[in-house]
Amino acid sequence: MSGAGAPTTLADGHGLRVAVVAASWHQQVMDGLLDGAMRALAECKVEEPWLVRVPGTFELPVAAARLARCKIDAIVALGVVIRGGTPHFDYVCSAATSGLTQVSVTTGIPVGFGVLTCDDEAQALARSGLPGSEEDKGYEAASAAVSTAVRLRDIEKGWA
Repeated sequence: MSGAGAPTTLADGHGLRVAVVAASWHQQVMDGLLDGAMRALAECKVEEPWLVRVPGTFELPVAAARLARCKIDAIVALGVVIRGGTPHFDYVCSAATSGLTQVSVTTGIPVGFGVLTCDDEAQALARSGLPGSEEDKGYEAASAAVSTAVRLRDIEKGWA
């Protein structure tokens, strides 16, 4: 299971400005990812996260790039791409991964990567955080984004 070894501690994100950008395709899976992300943000004491919905996973990087210009401390990107019979899967997965990485590295704003890239719907459901799921990738992505934002804030203050 890919979730083995995931960190269990949550950073105190009180005072952080966090945006969640989420795709709309595969509503059931996305509902689980969003619920998990919002639960993690609440547990990290992030108040009033900003939620932005985009049509699909391909649109996540451009939305994240725009959000990065809005004095955001962290971004959580959520999406799901399920393999089909054409190379479309590979193109969307590559574009989303590269684009979100570029946003994070060029802006210095952490982007929690909650994009599921699955062979079938069963794999997506198993990682969605819905009741009965094996993993909660929305929760993990939000936790990672907040934790990284806190560490970066500590570095800026010289507390690292």
